[in-house]
Amino acid sequence: MKLKIDKNNWEKVKLIDVFTKREENDKVNAKKRFDKFLKVEHMDKESLHIKRWSSQEKGDELNPYFYKIFRKGQILFPTRNPHLRRTALASFDGICGEKTLTLEPNEEFIIPEFIPFLFHSESFYAHTTGVIIGSTNPHCRWRDVANYEFLLPPKDQQNQLAELLWAMDDVIKKEREVLERLNEASQIAFENEIEKSSGELIPLSEVLIPKKAKSQVPHKINRYIGLEHIESGAFSCIEFGNSNEVLAQCNIVEEGDLCYSKLRPYLDKAFIATFQAVSTTELLIYNTHKLSKEFVLYHLHSKPFIHFVTGKGFGTKMPRVSHKIIGEYKVKLVDDEDKILGLMRNFEKSKTNMNTKIINSKALQKSLINQIF
Repeated sequence: MKLKIDKNNWEKVKLIDVFTKREENDKVNAKKRFDKFLKVEHMDKESLHIKRWSSQEKGDELNPYFYKIFRKGQILFPTRNPHLRRTALASFDGICGEKTLTLEPNEEFIIPEFIPFLFHSESFYAHTTGVIIGSTNPHCRWRDVANYEFLLPPKDQQNQLAELLWAMDDVIKKEREVLERLNEASQIAFENEIEKSSGELIPLSEVLIPKKAKSQVPHKINRYIGLEHIESGAFSCIEFGNSNEVLAQCNIVEEGDLCYSKLRPYLDKAFIATFQAVSTTELLIYNTHKLSKEFVLYHLHSKPFIHFVTGKGFGTKMPRVSHKIIGEYKVKLVDDEDKILGLMRNFEKSKTNMNTKIINSKALQKSLINQIF
């Protein structure tokens, strides 16, 4: 979709000209004033929407460095690892980490509904990744982000463009809701089929065969899979990076391997590889016997399994699980695996079709954003 936009009367501005960086910090009382707090992993790549958060009332532990207060309507931009493309529009008041910028648009120049999409433009990404400093903890500074320049349309055009951008965003939101309902239905169907099936319960340790092949720098396999490339709840991984940029030992992942992220198990990251790659060592790589990898993957994505490993995780800031913990979870050695997988594959076809729609809609949205900004 090609927009016909006349930008002759658009004004070149810097981010600092039209945004205010708010610093509302309360080291003593923030945790008493607000229940909800946001970690970077709660923000989805290239999405303005916040769909997850932590809650003190539900027992989530607040990091001592989380005392910055954000307000509904602010732009939340994590300065660490800006290449992960996680910028969100706050939909409630809460607490975030000290390294997250909390930005407010100046309504004298900007329509608040228009400007959030700027932060998901390729131009903004290119600028912020271009000013990264630090190798161990790559991040960008506000003074560098503040110097980002872009063309700002008059307010009447901002209104028109905002309507277009949010309409496209609403299409994607509704498609995601359909996908979520399909995921819930397939999960219920899988658990029901397991319950109806006969077979003995065995620990996953009798099913999973760890694969421990490692790749040293410089890596000979070009593709690299980091946790940032894996979608929560996905059955395959389609994104990857360049291994030339990875200066640490990696796992070797072969096509067909079963992969499971041991870091933050509540994020539900597990998949069967569709290409050869090297990966972060936060992934556990498996072969299986007694049960197929596809069948085991449905278990790894099941709510009972996620609840089990989340409860067994160790470490407060970065909870992890181990092969030993995963191996303690019991699965049923069913007699009719093929029948159950046949049913689940029908769900997968529907989910694949919906995912394709979402990918196409997001590509159109990205095209619109990049034409405007």
